[in-house]
Amino acid sequence: MPIEEVRFYSGGSRVAGTLKLPEHGTGPWPAVVQGPGWLGLRGAKLYHPYHEAMLAAGIAVLVFDYRGFGDSEGDASYLDPMSQVADWSAALTYLETRPEIDPRRIGAFGSGGTGGGNAIYAAGLDERFRAVISQVPVADGRDWLHRMRREHEWLEFLAEIEADRRARVTTGEAKLVPPREGIMVPTPERKTTTVKSDVDDRVPKLVQLASAEAIFRYRPIDVIDRIAPRAVMIIAVEKDATTPEDHSYAMYDRAGAPKRLVIQTGTTHYAAYAQYQSIVNPRIVEWLTRYLVNGEVIVHEDAADTGITYLTRSTEGAA
Repeated sequence: MPIEEVRFYSGGSRVAGTLKLPEHGTGPWPAVVQGPGWLGLRGAKLYHPYHEAMLAAGIAVLVFDYRGFGDSEGDASYLDPMSQVADWSAALTYLETRPEIDPRRIGAFGSGGTGGGNAIYAAGLDERFRAVISQVPVADGRDWLHRMRREHEWLEFLAEIEADRRARVTTGEAKLVPPREGIMVPTPERKTTTVKSDVDDRVPKLVQLASAEAIFRYRPIDVIDRIAPRAVMIIAVEKDATTPEDHSYAMYDRAGAPKRLVIQTGTTHYAAYAQYQSIVNPRIVEWLTRYLVNGEVIVHEDAADTGITYLTRSTEGAA
């Protein structure tokens, strides 16, 4: 497949991206923009199977590093999901300048916590995104961080944030913490998984504790209803210990048609990437082919495409 390392600007910073074009056929191609998940980078190996499936279906892919991450310029010490959402819109605008891409057929694909949430946020705020795939998304950042902690730990966390807020105002100094322990609390699975081992040593080691306040304000659920009549598919993991399953249900309930919720059962947050790859990828491609590749979405009330699908590895190929 033709691959090009590209650069564009967001918020005055130079952003690094990788543009992948289908190997067969001719453009201009429909395309998907992808920003990584929580503390992710564009080159993560876990994304490759998704890209290969989209490219085989004739869909180009632009995956990029957020400002401050990987090869992109910017301040890596402050993690603000909303600045990442702005990077998605900048990536879409960049694709509109490329003659190989059809600017009327650009979608969003996001996976992994804030990655899934960012896809929804970006499409909710920017109607140029014509279809959305959101995998294991965060719906409410405050609730996400709260549920990682026992109640006494949560209250201690809030007190620590309050003390840091006052110190920043009175001394100008911001407290720095490890993002995986000081902001997000890793699950036992996250401590042992190797699914992100190829990029783990390249992400920021310390970030401002104030990043937690930015995540508190992060609520993709508040904008998902703006996406309709553009199509949104949400993919969740049953009993997910990292990104709560009910976040996906809540956003599905609030979304307008066409919408679909896919639940991966009998697996875990990180294991699902490999275990469900051969089952989920065809469903992603089918959704994008229907609502992105084939042109404008027109929804009639009696023909709304909605539904919840429960997947198990024993039902591969089922409708």
